[in-house]
Amino acid sequence: MTQTKVHALATEAKEDEVRRLTEKLGEQVELRTISGTLEELPPADLHDVEVLLPFIHSKVGRNELDAMPNLKVIATRSTGFDHIDLAATGERGITVCNVPGYGETAVAEYTFALLLNISRKVHLANSRTKRGDYTLEGLRGFDLYGKTIGVIGAGAIGLRVIRIATGFGMRVLVYDEVQRKRNRLLSEVLGFNFVPLDELLTQSDVVTLHAPSLPSTYHMINRDSLAKMKRGSYLVNTARGTLVDTHAVAWALDTGILAGAGLDTFEGEEFLEREEELMDQPGAEEKLRMLVQNNVLQRRPNVIITPHMAFNSNEALLRILDTTIENVQAFLAGDPQNVVQAR
Repeated sequence: MTQTKVHALATEAKEDEVRRLTEKLGEQVELRTISGTLEELPPADLHDVEVLLPFIHSKVGRNELDAMPNLKVIATRSTGFDHIDLAATGERGITVCNVPGYGETAVAEYTFALLLNISRKVHLANSRTKRGDYTLEGLRGFDLYGKTIGVIGAGAIGLRVIRIATGFGMRVLVYDEVQRKRNRLLSEVLGFNFVPLDELLTQSDVVTLHAPSLPSTYHMINRDSLAKMKRGSYLVNTARGTLVDTHAVAWALDTGILAGAGLDTFEGEEFLEREEELMDQPGAEEKLRMLVQNNVLQRRPNVIITPHMAFNSNEALLRILDTTIENVQAFLAGDPQNVVQAR
């Protein structure tokens, strides 16, 4: 890289993010920021971009990459990178970096925020008291102590969830074939058991998802897997919407297999703020069907849906920005870090 400033673009950037990015990167990059997603910019406005700092709702596919012929590095402000076409970036020799481990505390704590809301019906009680109704009818909850929680995914977030669950006095079962083979001591140290997925589903009172979005994990929670779950159990998803078949969840709620669900993420969430644009896109009918199903779930009193905000704490957001800044600086210095895909 030359000493002249490189052209950088940050998408979905809030005011405080813009200030910090500008302050820390201003000497090295000419930073342009937008509050919307990448697809909102015309291709002509992307031609000079050399450094891209997207967030999770900015899809970076072949069409977007074609519009950025000078792009050298994508430093996504997230741990997940399923919004980036790695095959296409690999073909073009573009380095992709992420932010590993920024939000394990924030997401794990939020997992229990959802679970406690469901278990003690806090959301229903809050709505009722705001109407001036202080009756307790229908508000009886249950203790987490002594219950079995099934944690799918024992990465940084999953491990933090395990620690919190242990503090509540819960029995912990974990499904993660990679971690089971890689670190057999984990279960002894943290006091949980690695088990096959079917065993986790049949024994757990609560199943919580902390797996990445991969072809192998797509709809891992489906009608077949839900049918194996303990009747009256609960599902929490603070990972990725693609892990869960929304239609299957509705079926499980209707049949009483699931007594409730806490969903911070769900399929089609990226379209909620721009539903009017869907009809011009391929697969619009399926996307609209997904939105309708999610809307049906949202009206159920035993379902809590929040807008993918588990990461959204002051501390986590600061770590995201600082690691992203370090990723860009390291790349410009010729020593890339946190590389998902190298040039």
